[in-house]
Amino acid sequence: MQLFDLCFNFTSSKFRADEQALLERAQQAGVTHFLVSGSDQDDSRFAVELAQQHQAGMYATVGVHPHCANSWQANTLEILTQLADSERVKAIGEAGLDYHRNFSSHEEQHHAFRQQIELAIELKKPLFLHERDAHDDFYAILKEYQQILGPTVVHCFTGSRAALEKYIEMDLYIGITGWICDERRGTHLHDLVKLIPQDRLMIETDAPYLIPRTYRPRPKDNRNEPSFLPHIAQHIAHYRGDDFDQLCHHTYNNTLKFLNIKS
Repeated sequence: MQLFDLCFNFTSSKFRADEQALLERAQQAGVTHFLVSGSDQDDSRFAVELAQQHQAGMYATVGVHPHCANSWQANTLEILTQLADSERVKAIGEAGLDYHRNFSSHEEQHHAFRQQIELAIELKKPLFLHERDAHDDFYAILKEYQQILGPTVVHCFTGSRAALEKYIEMDLYIGITGWICDERRGTHLHDLVKLIPQDRLMIETDAPYLIPRTYRPRPKDNRNEPSFLPHIAQHIAHYRGDDFDQLCHHTYNNTLKFLNIKS
């Protein structure tokens, strides 16, 4: 069994004290590949450095998260373009819209989102997207580019059935996290994961965030990590009615295909 963690926020300071031990635990759990996401210029640079340092199985995205859209500057596009030249960079993002907290204005988010969509199209790289409480605007912007859009994933999907159906109609990939293990807010995903086509499903931890609430024993620091991905995969397989090993096989290969990584 091999698993690919679609979103591992390895740049987080929460991982600096035990980097190697954490990666060894992941390997022992069957998690052999990781995509380290970038959330702004500096974070993207660090994501690339980590991927270059650890090499085997570790790749990076470069982009500006909607929370950080107010950091977009005149030279941001040039910096992201330069970073994307690394062979370890496999996608542009984490881009998108987030109206849940509105750390950046809607105008700033829209600008950064469009710039990154166009960069991914120009560089012929996949798009790694984030959306929360912003589906209507998010979908409308994506539709403008649909005819020229490359492979695109909506990572950490937590939305409605109507939103999921629209993403599936656009042939987007869908990433599912441990949110599905959350009895307070994730139970709607139990039915929705059945709707995701087998060849469009990917799985992720989004570590150190979103620790599966059903994971035992629960870490004292409440930190999520890639070694918990099989636990998430088991829940997804259960609610889809899939064989666990087959789900691991398909999601692993889907992620390799999405990122254009040769197995």
